[in-house]
Amino acid sequence: MIHVHQFPCLSDNYGYLVHDTESHETVAIDTPDAKAYLLEAELKGWTITQIWNTHWHPDHAGGNAAIQEATGCTITGPAEVAGKFPLDTTVAHGDVVTIGETEAHVIDVSGHTNGHIAFHLPEAGIAFVGDSVFALGCGRMFEGAPQQFWDSLSRIKALPPETLLYCAHEYTASNARFALHADPENLALQDYADEIAAKRAKGEWTVPTTLRRELATNPFLRADDPALMANWGGGTPAETFAALRAAKDSF
Repeated sequence: MIHVHQFPCLSDNYGYLVHDTESHETVAIDTPDAKAYLLEAELKGWTITQIWNTHWHPDHAGGNAAIQEATGCTITGPAEVAGKFPLDTTVAHGDVVTIGETEAHVIDVSGHTNGHIAFHLPEAGIAFVGDSVFALGCGRMFEGAPQQFWDSLSRIKALPPETLLYCAHEYTASNARFALHADPENLALQDYADEIAAKRAKGEWTVPTTLRRELATNPFLRADDPALMANWGGGTPAETFAALRAAKDSF
């Protein structure tokens, strides 16, 4: 049995501890705040045995050294982490890592950074997607190119629709405002935005989200929609994605 423990850390990050109740292994998904992760693990009575990094940014791998020093855990992630933060094992698209007997499939979701990966646990129906995709949004294109990022989002789009997407930040209210600007006639999006506003007014989280809902409402995952392509320009989905991303950057 896999249990995901979610908690807020830093200003707007979410921390995740994944615990296998049979093997008693615990994986830290990224390490934005080592003290918070160690405290949450202690409160749960768990010991962190692994870290899985999605990409190299400090609010995702900056706690690697402190957590490893405290626990002796192993650290797995994309090659881009090495040289910046501790990393024991390098993985790339198509590789498989495990917690207990549960497999996590590594997916190339580069674009935010050139080595960004996600971890999909098909048996558990969950994916940890870092900053590649958010509820109603996607990460800034700091290092990648539009076609690269669109290809990455297409790999996420191909996961089972019921997959729970655990993204790394609480950006949903801001993302909803842009999504309504980008796709104002989308009734499903309007309902989703109302729900988000109500949740945030009560201080509730909007993460995780379901892929099914994002496919219907997230403009970045819908850059291949004919109406969005017509409204935002671009002869290909990647070009429409680029137009949407540029608009969001200045929104």
